[in-house]
Amino acid sequence: MKVVSYSHARNALKSVLDGVVQDADVTIISRRDAEGDAVVMSLDSYNSIMETLHLLSTPANAAHLARSIRELRAGKAQVRELLSD
Repeated sequence: MKVVSYSHARNALKSVLDGVVQDADVTIISRRDAEGDAVVMSLDSYNSIMETLHLLSTPANAAHLARSIRELRAGKAQVRELLSD
């Protein structure tokens, strides 16, 4: 994670945006006033976070995913062939 000032982000916006996309990381833009800081991230990173939040938002789905992960780690996963059209 990088932290840059508002002035730097404004003056180097292209490189800040290129960095978050290429590095799959976030950049925090800090501001001196009381308005608060901001986070810049790639759309792929944002979509991944939103999908994870959606999948975990239902308790039953979160429990099912946790159970599946435990089974995978315990070596109980089964490899299956994909069906073809």
